[in-house]
Amino acid sequence: MADTKREIERKYESDESGLPDLTGVAGVATVIDKGVAELDAVYYDTPDERLASAAITLRRRTGGDDAGWHLKFPVSSGVRDEIRAPLSDTVPRVLAGLVRSRVRDAELVPLVRIRSSRDVRDLLDADGVLLAEVSVDAVHAERLTGGGRGAQWSEIEVELADGRDPAFLDKVDKKLRKAGVRASASSSKLARALSETAPKRKAPKRSAKRNPEPRLVAADFVLAYVRAQRDAIVGLDPAVRRDLPDSVHQMRVATRRLRSSFRSYAKVLDRAVTDPIGEELKWLAGELGVDRDQEVLTERLTAALDELPRTLLAGPVRTRLRTWSHARSSGSRRRLIAVLDGKRYLDLLHTLDALIAAPPLRKAAEADPDEVLTRTVVREIGRVSALLAPAPDLPSGPERDWAMHEARKKAKRARYAAEAAGGFDERFTARVRDMKALQGFLGDHQDSVMTREALRDLATQAHTAGESSFTYGVLYGREERRAAEIEVGLRDAYERWCEPR
Repeated sequence: MADTKREIERKYESDESGLPDLTGVAGVATVIDKGVAELDAVYYDTPDERLASAAITLRRRTGGDDAGWHLKFPVSSGVRDEIRAPLSDTVPRVLAGLVRSRVRDAELVPLVRIRSSRDVRDLLDADGVLLAEVSVDAVHAERLTGGGRGAQWSEIEVELADGRDPAFLDKVDKKLRKAGVRASASSSKLARALSETAPKRKAPKRSAKRNPEPRLVAADFVLAYVRAQRDAIVGLDPAVRRDLPDSVHQMRVATRRLRSSFRSYAKVLDRAVTDPIGEELKWLAGELGVDRDQEVLTERLTAALDELPRTLLAGPVRTRLRTWSHARSSGSRRRLIAVLDGKRYLDLLHTLDALIAAPPLRKAAEADPDEVLTRTVVREIGRVSALLAPAPDLPSGPERDWAMHEARKKAKRARYAAEAAGGFDERFTARVRDMKALQGFLGDHQDSVMTREALRDLATQAHTAGESSFTYGVLYGREERRAAEIEVGLRDAYERWCEPR
């Protein structure tokens, strides 16, 4: 098993003067000397340092009170999630899975050994509660591969105690800076160790002749967008495995953006190559979506029930909803991890890498980006209009619902095309905002359609079981009114969307 800890810390350079007096830090009542701990950590990575390039660290550490395996993912500046596993001779399987999207088929090898003599102080408040741990680390780093060098330095590390206000670190920072202590130039010990122990290489000869700036073409912007979505899938993989909020949804969105860009920019990237990749992305999105749509629908129905007065709740409606939801779920969590551990997913990541490394460019790839990107976005917007313009005049029912659902899918595609073009011209950014708003109304309408279908299903099951279907009818009527309100808002959004830009 692995435990996760949110680590919030700041690092500073240190010299022979050591740690300044911290008793004057606001909120600190006591500074306790905890003594010196000897830490010995071996950092693992691929030979080409794929984890380090993403600011991810994987180490096996002995000494101190947290000996074991530590895997750290960056969250924001100075904030990392540390996932811990018990000490063992090999990389724990759970941690290896979390870095698989980056490591792929490569081997994780010992890259750097870092030994630290850690002189620790605890900062306590007036109630004796730990606010932060401050340490002065005497560090010795040794490169284990490639004939690298050793390095030594000293640093100060301030780590916030669990549950404390991050603003407290500002108070410590103010005290340290007043004492002349500078913030560290390196984000982590590993980053500094890799830099200072790297084998010396001869600097390349600089040419006296300056090369002209390369001309940007349409392919540059399309490929930048494709690369960003590939990076999103790879980067979100560990979050999906950890079941972090919204991670599955965000990975699905990245697959949709990729598939959409392949179709929209078919004159830039050859669809003979991208269509098979698109099918694999569709497969992945489907696997990511197993149970997710059902969960969202159940949450929506539960919220609707919560809004009803008790007098309108007839029969065991909540029990019926739980039974219905459970019957439609498939226990996808274990299956999803198996998909991410499987060969088909790994092959897809390799294929995306190959596509970006050697893109299947067509004639328009070398064309002026303004011409290609503008034409593409205009075309995709036209497809949305072709569906939305007649929709309000259609009779209420399946035909109108279908038109709006198709318009929603086309609006997503137009939005993603404009996102790719946004790197070239900011005027496309306004279009993205417009289409996002339009897409929101269309999404709400589709949610209402799906909710009404679910309510019909629930009412039928309740009736068959001899239960009252009254409450489902009440909720159905409310959803009909909500759909009508959405359509009014949709017309207004569509009119704004159609205004010249």
